[in-house]
Amino acid sequence: MIDMGTAEFGIAVRRWRDQTPPDTARYSAGGVRRAPGLRREELALRAGISVDYVTRLEQGRASNPSPPVVESLARALGLSVDERAHLYRLAGLAPPEPGTVPVDIPAAVQRMLDRLVGIPVAVFDASWTLLQANSACMVLLGDTETWRGNERNRVWRHFVAPGSAARYAPEDLAALETALVSDLRAAQARYPDDGRLRRLIGDLRTDSPAFDALWESGAIAGFDTTSKIIDHPVVGEISLDCAVLTVAGCDLRIMIDTAETGSPDATRLALLLDQPNQDR
Repeated sequence: MIDMGTAEFGIAVRRWRDQTPPDTARYSAGGVRRAPGLRREELALRAGISVDYVTRLEQGRASNPSPPVVESLARALGLSVDERAHLYRLAGLAPPEPGTVPVDIPAAVQRMLDRLVGIPVAVFDASWTLLQANSACMVLLGDTETWRGNERNRVWRHFVAPGSAARYAPEDLAALETALVSDLRAAQARYPDDGRLRRLIGDLRTDSPAFDALWESGAIAGFDTTSKIIDHPVVGEISLDCAVLTVAGCDLRIMIDTAETGSPDATRLALLLDQPNQDR
């Protein structure tokens, strides 16, 4: 049975997609057009989500789209402030207020991300909530589109969620955890009115003694390139270097995983990314 609120959200997305001139799309799927406006493939590319997910949203078969998904769709469709707020409400979400963590990915940043083909890339907001993961990243992490609530937060998944996908040397692990807690503390100072961020920190302090101890310590640290090992069920152990880039102005964190050129790890990563149907 399709929820009426979910159905209304999908109807609105389809209506705005049909009203968006196709010449505004950054990419064209080619061929003869059978419908006005953007194709689903073009909207998916612009929003940084899969075509299948766009289809399920429009058909009312995907419920509870996350704030990053709604924001990405609003940006891709070029919605006005009022239209954007309406889309949030159709999703059962409160529109973002001033003073909250921004979740928009500017077009210039999105164009850069679109060109990082074959490299695992994930984009997070200042609270470390996942906004976008490319297909290469999902090959390593799994289908991130199914994650909901705190599951989408990297700090939560590291400190609370069972079974991290990565292993770290003890010194790298300590540095990473200190940097994550420090960055979340800085985000709270920048966005004191963000209730979602406040609840996340409260949940982390309640559910993770390790996080709470670091929070109480007041430790401050930045991010360095970190080495990690992914135990993948298909190709086995892959050693990767993880770099975190911060985008000024929109307060994004871009996490990029790479393997040493010419190494066995690079070969295993390439084999993994060449697996059939790895695109999502």
